[in-house]
Amino acid sequence: MSKGISFSPILIALILASGLLVYLYLPTDVEEQRQKPSATPVTAYTMVKEKFPVTVEALGTANANESVMLTAQKSDIVQSIEFDDGDLVKKGQLLIKLSDREERARLNELDINLQEAKRQLKRIDNLAQKSVASAQLLDEQEANVKALKAQLEVAKAQLEELELRAPFSGLLGVRQVSLGALVMPGDLIATLDDLHVIKMDFTIAESHLPSVRKGQQVSATSVAYPGETFEGEISSIASRVDPVTRAIQIRAIIDNKELKLRPGMLLQIHLEKEILETLTIPEGALVPIEDKQFVFVIEDNKVTRKEVKVGLRKPGIAQITSGLQEGEQVVIQGALRLREGSDVNVLSMHTSQG
Repeated sequence: MSKGISFSPILIALILASGLLVYLYLPTDVEEQRQKPSATPVTAYTMVKEKFPVTVEALGTANANESVMLTAQKSDIVQSIEFDDGDLVKKGQLLIKLSDREERARLNELDINLQEAKRQLKRIDNLAQKSVASAQLLDEQEANVKALKAQLEVAKAQLEELELRAPFSGLLGVRQVSLGALVMPGDLIATLDDLHVIKMDFTIAESHLPSVRKGQQVSATSVAYPGETFEGEISSIASRVDPVTRAIQIRAIIDNKELKLRPGMLLQIHLEKEILETLTIPEGALVPIEDKQFVFVIEDNKVTRKEVKVGLRKPGIAQITSGLQEGEQVVIQGALRLREGSDVNVLSMHTSQG
């Protein structure tokens, strides 16, 4: 028969007392923890004056510095083609030669006649000095030589019209003729563009006119080259404002040595109007209520809601014109979870928009 287990009356009393204490005090502590609000974690920003560039944005169209459609001047057969599609050519470089057998034969004939006329002129001049030939005969031969020289110049010009040469250095487009083809005056041979410099035309509202000037720096971006910026400067400002749109045309020059930009491309223009020294804040700090803007200012780990006036804006950044002072700390992340007087736990502090 097993021996029974006995408990001391003192041990039993201690166990009962401990249970009573847990019952009386534990729920109260849990309730107090539930009622005590926890500090909200936030990211803060110290207000400082920073440079705030005021820019004007516009859409512009890229144009070649020089652009021409190369066409034939005379009707004839294409004798030779001296270029390929997309070639970079120099000024004066031969591109197309038309059949010139007849013109060259005429040129040779005139050259022979001119040489003979010069010999006759020299012989008559010698005779005139000896009073053997009359002055009238000498004058007639001199006039004959001049006439042949003039005809020779005309023949050379006609021969040059059968040669198409690059009027300036640039990039050729797609060839539009073939060897042996009959071309007529005005027929397109190819296009030629000087792309080492791009002329960028855009318009801005007349209200911005006082802040633009020749030589002012501009920048441009293109969807074709994400993340790349092309720098240039204003070269001319139109003399008139469009009476319909109330806009004025601006032309800027952009260096394009790498030939990345092409005529007809759409460019996003950024024109720096002025640089302000002002208080700015990340837009995430603003709490809009109806038509007003508020921020939460931190002081002694508590927040106070303040109304602010917002001026100019840029993507992600807003100018503060009133309501805040330099050195104040505001909540820039976590503001939507706050209310007046909330306790906050500042996880990190920023002192610059960068």
